[in-house]
Formats: sequence, C-alpha cells, structure tokens
Amino acid sequence: MRLPDFIIIGAMKSATSTLHDQLAARDGITMSSPKELYFMSDDPVYAKGIEWYASHFADAADTDLCGESTTHYTKLPTYPKTIDRIAKHLPDARFIYVMRHPIDRLESAFLHMWFEKETTLSFDDAVAGGIPELVDYGRYAYQLEPWFDRFGHDRVHPVFVDRLRADQNDVIARVCEFLGHDGDRSWIHDVADNNVSTERLQQSAARDRMKTIPFYESARKLVPETAIERIRSRWRPDDRPSVSDEQRASLAEIFDADLVTLGQWLGVDLTCDNFSDVTATRHLGWTL
Repeated sequence: MRLPDFIIIGAMKSATSTLHDQLAARDGITMSSPKELYFMSDDPVYAKGIEWYASHFADAADTDLCGESTTHYTKLPTYPKTIDRIAKHLPDARFIYVMRHPIDRLESAFLHMWFEKETTLSFDDAVAGGIPELVDYGRYAYQLEPWFDRFGHDRVHPVFVDRLRADQNDVIARVCEFLGHDGDRSWIHDVADNNVSTERLQQSAARDRMKTIPFYESARKLVPETAIERIRSRWRPDDRPSVSDEQRASLAEIFDADLVTLGQWLGVDLTCDNFSDVTATRHLGWTL
C-alpha cells in the first residue's frame, strides 16, 4: 500500500489549501484528492480502514512523494487519538505546520462557521465560552508539543503565513528541501488561491436549489456579470461578525502566554503585537 510520506497537519485557516495545491502541481509529488481525508482524526472515517486511506494514493508513481492535508490533526482537545494513529500507521512521516497570526486565524475560523451557519453566536460570545476550541486551535505551542514529544521537532517543519506573503519562493523551496523533493522548488504562480474567505457566500437553500435547475450553467453564461454580482451580494452580507477591540485585547493575553513558548522554540520573542513582523522577516526554524 502507498501511504503518505508527509502531512500538512494545520493550522486551520492558515493557507494550508494554498500549500497543498502548490505541492500537488509538482512532478514527483502526489497529493490526496480531496485535500482533507480526516482519517487519523475522525473516528467514523478511521473505521473505513487503512486500505480506504491508501486508495487515495494508489495512482502515485513508485518514486513520488505522497501527502495529504488535514487540519483536524492539530485540533486538540477535539481529536485526541490522532497522534497515536499516525505513529502506528505512518511512523516515519514528516509534518508541515502552517501558522498565522492567532487572532486573525481565530476570526477567519469563526467566519467559516458563521458562513456555513454552524453557529448563530456573536464573535464575542463564541470566544467567551460558547466555542472554546476556537481559541485552543490557535495555541500553536499547545498543539505542537505532543508532536515534538512523539516524533521530535526535526520531523515538523514550521511555515508562517506572513513569511509566505513576503517570500513565496523561499517558503516553497524550504518545504521541498524538508520533504526531499528534488524537482522545481520555485513558486508556481498559475496555481489559483481557491480559499479566499472574503468571497465566501453565506449558506442558502434557495441558492442551492437554483443550481439544480436544468440548463442552469448554460443560462448563467448569458447573464451579465454585473447582474450576477448583484445577485451574489444578497448572500455576501455586510453585517458579518467581527472581533471587538475589548475581545481582541483579551485574546492577546491568552495567545501571548502560548507564544512565549513558541518563541523560545524558534529563538525569538513573539507576541500578538509583533507576530506578523517577526515571522515575515526571515525563515524561522526550531532551535531546540
């Protein structure tokens, strides 16, 4: 069976889709389709068996590197069995962990839930205790520590979204080097960013029914783009929730405590205030 040589393990809403697609576009790398398999985290998916998991890499060439990208794998405490399962089935795998400013990541994750109508809470109520895991998923040191304990820090490659924005070629070259990929290590610019949250539309049963009408796609091509945008705006509400200044300050205190540990591992001082500037300036690796 072909199984992954590496996994992008998170964090959610931190450009993992962009990195997945960049790697998938390279000769010599086979990435899973769909991107997120949830096999090691979600009990019902794990029950499908290792053969089901391996089937997603059956078409890989013998010399290909194989990978998948499931952000559930770094969602403690929600999925506590993940690391044990990976250690059992993929004892030699490598891991990539992508980090974004923790408050920005949390806000984006909440908006995802809100667009999908998974919550009706306000942002402040969700963070204050309604959805406590939103905070836990962005405590990067907390999420990474058990991976270090089980696999060692040299098997986990850190990537930062702000560094990705500053120097795409440097980031992808270092990822390819970490994986042992000898092919092209430059950024592929014609790979689309397919996960732009600002273009997300709130879920709508009426809109979904429209797509089932016969010849919908053909008819849509005859409608002027300006009219389509007016229609789309009905499902792109202007009253999307956002974090208040008071809540942002409260979150900064929580995340700063975690960033102290993360910064020590990287050999830098990290806080919410300086996170973007520090992580964008240069590549940061573990100093453990």
